[in-house]
Amino acid sequence: MSRLIVLDTETTGLSAENGDRVIELGCVELFNRKLTGNDLHIYFNPERESHEDALKVHGLTTDFLRDKPKFATLAKDIVDYLRDAELIIHNAAFDVGFLNKEFELAGLPPLASFVGEVTDTLAMAKAVYPGKRNSLDALCDRFGVDRSNRTFHGAKLDAQLLADVYINLTRGQDALLIDIASNEPEHGTVVSIDVSAFELPVLVATEHELSAHEEVLVQLDKSSNGRTLFRQADQKAVA
Repeated sequence: MSRLIVLDTETTGLSAENGDRVIELGCVELFNRKLTGNDLHIYFNPERESHEDALKVHGLTTDFLRDKPKFATLAKDIVDYLRDAELIIHNAAFDVGFLNKEFELAGLPPLASFVGEVTDTLAMAKAVYPGKRNSLDALCDRFGVDRSNRTFHGAKLDAQLLADVYINLTRGQDALLIDIASNEPEHGTVVSIDVSAFELPVLVATEHELSAHEEVLVQLDKSSNGRTLFRQADQKAVA
């Protein structure tokens, strides 16, 4: 059985080492790749102003955060919630660095000492889609994940979007059967699918497409000095 926590934070700025703080934590729990509803969402009073650029991203003002709890007061509860789970984080180094600094300030050990492991979906996406945009927004668009409510970045909303992205990143070729599989009993049953019920269209190449294809083959044959296997096979068939 696998307990995953999809996690995101919002912060006052970009540098935990220079005094920036976590102002929002959003966690979405998955068990056996299914949402459980056992989520965690907390705003924190960082006891400092957010940088102007950061405020434009998350929209969490000092006035809104003033009456929220300080991270240290809830740090042990957060540790208990995350304990032994695998964390799924986009650009994990950023969030882990901030959380480790908050735990340090609260007199607690770093994440690595009490969670199972940390999986970085940004690194995963770069491996699957090298050279392409792999921000959370880009991945949502690529997988058809609805992000229309994302006016500002929010830790809980972003964790929910990332959970959907993570499932898409990791389910591979079973995507067409995912809804069927998700309705199976816990111990599973074999589901038989009659593929004869599907009618697949047969698209015949046009004369223009056939001509263009033949031109490509001619160019390939020229560039290889007549050593292409498909030409050799044609010659044997004629002989």
